[in-house]
Amino acid sequence: MHKVKELKIWKKSISLAKSIYLLTEELPSDEKYGLVSQIKRSAISISSNIAEGAGRNSNKEFKHFLSIANGSAYELQTQLILIMELDLLSKEKVQPTIDLLTEIQKMNYSLQKSIESKFSVLNTNI
Repeated sequence: MHKVKELKIWKKSISLAKSIYLLTEELPSDEKYGLVSQIKRSAISISSNIAEGAGRNSNKEFKHFLSIANGSAYELQTQLILIMELDLLSKEKVQPTIDLLTEIQKMNYSLQKSIESKFSVLNTNI
């Protein structure tokens, strides 16, 4: 088990979710039950899956949940791009959130690789 509150990736994903909530307040009210709802779910899924994986009993399970969080991150990235493509919000407003999301995606990839390398060491020592 990992101490989720000490994981930088989890802390950043919480900041991302907060940023998404603030950003979606600026979207048109007719998107409340469509795009806004989906964007919020994707953002929450990232931090939630990191937390769930950290609370599991093995690194293999942790890596699995990081993979799910990664999928949610790419889903969110697509939705943010769509917001800009539809001219619902300007690139200037959305880009800082995309930048934070990209940082989280890179951290997730690195953490998964780190876990994989620990598996390799453990399996060769058996």
